[in-house]
Amino acid sequence: MRHTPSHPPPEAQPLGSTLAGWWHRLTTSLGAGATSPAIPQALWDATLARHPFLAERDATDLQQLRLLSMQFLGSKQFSGAQGLQVTDEMALSIAAQACLPVLRLGLHWYDDFSGIVVHPDAMLAPREVHDDAGVVHHYQEELSGEAMPGGPVTLSWPDVQAASVADGYSVAIHEFVHKLDMRDGLADGCPPMPSRALARRWQTVMQAAYRDFKEALSMANRFGGPQPWLDPYAATAPAEFFAVSCEAYFVNRPRFALEWPALLELFDAFFLGPEQPQ
Repeated sequence: MRHTPSHPPPEAQPLGSTLAGWWHRLTTSLGAGATSPAIPQALWDATLARHPFLAERDATDLQQLRLLSMQFLGSKQFSGAQGLQVTDEMALSIAAQACLPVLRLGLHWYDDFSGIVVHPDAMLAPREVHDDAGVVHHYQEELSGEAMPGGPVTLSWPDVQAASVADGYSVAIHEFVHKLDMRDGLADGCPPMPSRALARRWQTVMQAAYRDFKEALSMANRFGGPQPWLDPYAATAPAEFFAVSCEAYFVNRPRFALEWPALLELFDAFFLGPEQPQ
């Protein structure tokens, strides 16, 4: 789950052909077992230009990312909420960001769901909370994205467009990382690990980082100190700290390396390591 960021997303930009075009031909050909049409070069180039954190990958990574994105689009069902028309550009933008975390892990990490719902704006989710007196309060929470265990991923398109290298922000990466976290149940900030040793190390490093982040945020809020680079939403739960940290890790690796060197090493061991969980 991702709250709408404090910075306003950019206005939606006009996009090209709808999914009746290239994406439709892709899914049709895959279903028929025929050779899949490659992602058009102009469409791929536009996606990389829109998201420089993708374009900065080396040639080998980009080739793999393009292949995974095509396979991802062939296996998922996109739908637009409130009459939104999902275009080729929108679908590929989401797919490429979704595939970045599984570049080494593999697409099977996403095989527990097929639906992706794209909204034209932030979503309002009904919530309820019980106060100390036992009174139930109902309210609506504004979300830029949400991942459901075993269910679909929902995304606000303006917030997908707002992905920012400077802020280490990507709602698409955030929500799909939640899906990785949910592979072994509810999101708890620890996806399935390839070894017990890495699992123990993960718990130790992540717990310390989460504690340090909350303390730094508290000091900043109480005494006017510098605000941590990560979005304050990361302090709400270990699962959100993991997802927000992964946004920064994938979107702005140099800044993440300076801010969180221990997490960089830990995430490299999981996302890039030679031994991967199945």
